[in-house]
Parts: sequence; structure tokens; C-alpha cells
Amino acid sequence: MPISMEINFLKKKKKFKKGGSGIKPDRYWRYIIYITFALIAFFLVFGWYFFRQTSRELASSFTSTPQQEIVGEGEIGKVLQYFKIREDKSIEILNSLSPIIDPSL
Repeated sequence: MPISMEINFLKKKKKFKKGGSGIKPDRYWRYIIYITFALIAFFLVFGWYFFRQTSRELASSFTSTPQQEIVGEGEIGKVLQYFKIREDKSIEILNSLSPIIDPSL
């Protein structure tokens, strides 16, 4: 009977482990999803809170203001005359000929 000896130091042993210390991307995707939902919920509450604050401030500012002064017809006439003068100047500028002559013509 021949004695057979196996040489084990040249062969690499196969080790199959269930799990291990490797990176598990499923866990990190779950963390990203949880953080995203938490941020969405936080911003919804944050936005609702500021919406309520601004609506209260606007409502209180309308109720507590004294009567506003009525603008007189003379002041409105001055403003309309100012804009009429500006309109006339704009029309004059648009209708005037350009002093620069185009050499390509």
C-alpha cells in the first residue's frame, strides 16, 4: 500500500462565510432613505410653522394700522404729468434719426 501525501500548502482553502465584515450597500441605502424622509418631514413642519407665523403677522398688521391718508388729486396729477413727460421724451428718442451712419451701406 502506497502512502499518499497531499501537499496542502500550495492550495488555497476556500472559505465561505455568510455575512462578514464587508460593506453592505442595502443598509446604507436604507439610511439614505430614512434620512431623506426625516428631512422632508422636518422641512414640511418648518414651512408650516413659518407659514402660520407670517399669516398671523399679516393679519395682526392689517387690524392694528390706523386709517391711511387719502392721496389728493393734485398729487396724482403731478405723477401722471411726470410719466407723460417721460413718455413724450421716449417717443422723441425713438423717432429721431441716428447720428451714426453705417459704413456698410
